[in-house]
This record gives sequence, structure tokens and C-alpha cells, in this order.
Amino acid sequence: MAVSQSANYLEKAIGHTGDAVTEQNMTNPERDREKYADPSGEKMKALAWMGKNDVQVVETFKPKIIEDRDVILKVTGSTICGSDLHLLHGAIIELQKGDILGHEFCGKVDSVGPSVKNLKPGDRVVASFQIACGECMYCQKKLSSQCERTNDNKIENIMYGGRTAGMFGYSHFTGGFAGGQAEYARVPYGDNNLLKLPDDIPDEKGLYLSDVLSTSWNCVVDTGVKEGDVVAIWGGGPIGQMCAQMCFIKGAKRVIVIDGGAAAWRLDLIKSKTPKVETLNYTDLPSGTTVTSRLKEMEHGGPDVALECAAGEYAKGIGHKIELALGLETDTSEILNEMITSVKNYGRVGITGVYVGF
Repeated sequence: MAVSQSANYLEKAIGHTGDAVTEQNMTNPERDREKYADPSGEKMKALAWMGKNDVQVVETFKPKIIEDRDVILKVTGSTICGSDLHLLHGAIIELQKGDILGHEFCGKVDSVGPSVKNLKPGDRVVASFQIACGECMYCQKKLSSQCERTNDNKIENIMYGGRTAGMFGYSHFTGGFAGGQAEYARVPYGDNNLLKLPDDIPDEKGLYLSDVLSTSWNCVVDTGVKEGDVVAIWGGGPIGQMCAQMCFIKGAKRVIVIDGGAAAWRLDLIKSKTPKVETLNYTDLPSGTTVTSRLKEMEHGGPDVALECAAGEYAKGIGHKIELALGLETDTSEILNEMITSVKNYGRVGITGVYVGF
């Protein structure tokens, strides 16, 4: 928490890079009613971050169109992502009290900016969790999560040597955009970041396109899962579960899902839904047996591919637990170390979860 607030002060001191072409740090219309709020004065409910382990439904103002390619969306469906837990726990830096959360949402178009020609009020759409201009080098290469024009946060640039695209409801570190866990949301570049939903696709299905389905698919494809591979997946949540099924679609011979502790129940769920998945409960391993050694027992040389679907906030060892509790680190490398030591020589490792980098 102290690290996050220190980052806020640092960002104010050093400023932004200035190369974003859409409004930054508009995480709640309440922050500047004249600039960001609908002139009607209409209010809405939204879920806001109020501090570590504290989120609240607050009343704030409905957002308004402030740029020509904006779309105001009346939200009809929204979900909580596993990565939202990192916000709740204060692991993601540059959160500010009152920031509206949520990056997985769908709804009906309420109003459009004058440059939006492919959408009209009443259209049902699902939002991309990332905000992409559609025109920069990365967008033209279909690498829109790295859009160069929607996030000019200087701290992210210093930490990583580059920046991600802006993201809805995910702190000022990723541009400072109000999220979709609200009755209304402003979608910058709405003509590029909203996908029309057919009438026969309910919100409960369409929402998967906002993040989890596409994230899972890219995890599998980008890590190069292919015919005959043995794949190990760390994390049995929604992403891990979908990755398991997608690995089989891509021709994997075996898929092993690793989980344990309080989340061990998910292994039984996965097995009931996809019986050919094999499971490994790390909390049941005998003394002296590690995840790496067990995987090498299960498959000669270890798996061909390791997919990380958990994130770095969940420590196993006491040392990392203490460091996380004291704010001395935001992530633990334990899962990544297991993945690297587990795969065959020339194996592939894919990281999907959120790692802040401290």
C-alpha cells in the first residue's frame, strides 16, 4: 500500500510522457464534474476502490463524451476478473481512492461521438479490456495490448522499458480509465474497442470475449502448444480451465493442471468437466517431493509446455509470504521458477497472470 501511494506521488512529480492521444487519469467523473460528467447531472452506481481490501458501491456521475471516438455504454453485464484481486489487495501500484473498477463488461450503446460510424445507440456490444487506438504500429500488427497511444504513464515506462495499452479500471499505472463495474462507462476509441453481439448471444456468454476467453486462447497459441505436446498448467481458475480445453483443441497429448491449498477443490471441478485432464495437488506432495520432481516422474524430462495461469501474488514459502505481507515485494517468483525447472530442455513457458515487478 505504501509503495502504491509513493508511486502516485512520484507520478505527479515526474509527469507523463505526453504521447497518449486520449484523456488520461479519468478514473471517476466525480473528480472533475465539469470536464467528465454528463451535463444532465444524472447519477449512477459504481464499484470503487477505497483502500486496501476495501471496495464500495458509490454514487457518482454518469460519464459524458469528451472525445470524437468515444462511446458511452449502458452496462448490462460485468464480471470480476482474478486480476481484480490484485487491485483489492493493493498489489497494483497507483490506485487512488474512488477509482472505478472493472475491465470485463458488455452493454448497450447509449451515445456515440461524432466520429463513430460503425455503432449506434441501442447496439449490444462487448468491450475489450484493453484500450487500443487501432492505428499505431502495435495495433496494425494486431498486438493491440501494447497500443502506443492510450497510456502515457511514465513510471510504467521506466519500470518496463515500455508501456502496455491503457486498460479499463486498472489503476493510473495503465492510464487511469474508469472501469465497467458501473451503470455506465465511457469507452475511448469505442469504434475500435467494442464488438457487436448477436441478439441470440446472452450477456453471460458475450462477456467471455471481454477478457477471459481471448486471454486463454492467446496463452495457448502464443506459447506454441501443438500436436502431441504435454502441457502443465499452473492455476485451476477460469483461465487455467479454459486453457486446458484449448490445449486439447490444439492437439495436446496430455494436460496436467497444478493447484492446491485453499483452491484444491478446483482440481475436482476440472476433472468433472474435462475427465482427460490430469491433476497435481501440490499440498498433497510428500516431504522432499516438489512440483518439478513430480512432473518429471509423470512425464520423461518434464512437460513440453508450461502455462502460468495464477499470477505472482500467491506465495508458498514463508520467506515470500513475509516479504509480501511487509510490502517488500509485490510478486513471488516461485511459480515461474517451478515452470522453468519443470519443462523439458527447449521447452516453452507462457506467462499469463499479472506481475507488477517489485
